[in-house]
Amino acid sequence: MSSLVATAFGKASADNRAALVGYLPAGFPTVEGAIEAARAMAAAGADILEIGLPYSDPLIDGPVIAEAVHRALTAGTRVADVLRTVEAVAAAGVPALVMTYWNPVDRYGVRAFARDLAQAGGAGLITPDLSPEEAGPWLDASDEHRLDRVFLAAPSSTDQRLATITKACRGFVYAASLMGITGTREAVSGQAEGLVQRIRPHTDLPVAVGLGVSNGAQAAQVAAFADGVIVGSAFVRRLLDAADAAGAAGTAAAGTDAAAGTDAVAELAAELSAALRRARP
Repeated sequence: MSSLVATAFGKASADNRAALVGYLPAGFPTVEGAIEAARAMAAAGADILEIGLPYSDPLIDGPVIAEAVHRALTAGTRVADVLRTVEAVAAAGVPALVMTYWNPVDRYGVRAFARDLAQAGGAGLITPDLSPEEAGPWLDASDEHRLDRVFLAAPSSTDQRLATITKACRGFVYAASLMGITGTREAVSGQAEGLVQRIRPHTDLPVAVGLGVSNGAQAAQVAAFADGVIVGSAFVRRLLDAADAAGAAGTAAAGTDAAAGTDAVAELAAELSAALRRARP
């Protein structure tokens, strides 16, 4: 089954580069602000976008993403806002995957969520806390609505475990470069390349590396061995910085945070995209 995500990876491969996968949570700094930021990232070179579904009990979110998600929840962001964000990104011509913990999907209803995500033009789900063994209803619903399902592989995963994970995946395989929470780091984990090499024998799907990539040099490093580079906290940090700067300046600057944040994430997306285009001879 072909998919929008697979097509995006195919286009990047044809250009002899890794795909850029960017993440933003829906609802931050506002629902409309997140939509504008996502559109700007797409226009600046992001090939695929992950739209985070804000959740009150995150497991792998580091402090940057956790703070943005908290603000989105405090402002009243709901699943309907996530779907509206997905719809806007899809309309911009970029595949939109929802990154979500499983409880909100389970409470919404798995088949209903798959139906509504497909109707919004969404490409599928990334589910960091859902194991393939417990994913039966989602596997069925994703088949029914032709949605991708992306599971995470970790450096601690055994070869047998990698076979199980990759068999359940569609779209791409998410290789978590390290054990731990999300966040920018000084260097990409040395475990990332080995994990990608261990995944390859089990699947023909693209393999994208996430957790810890924050700048062009790190993106180029990952592009040497992976099909995609996933960047989240670095984008969210720019939105947070813009919002905090506006807040510190007082109410006169309150309306400038969204525009400044949008410009900042577009600048980072352009930097990362350019680095990926230069990374391979």
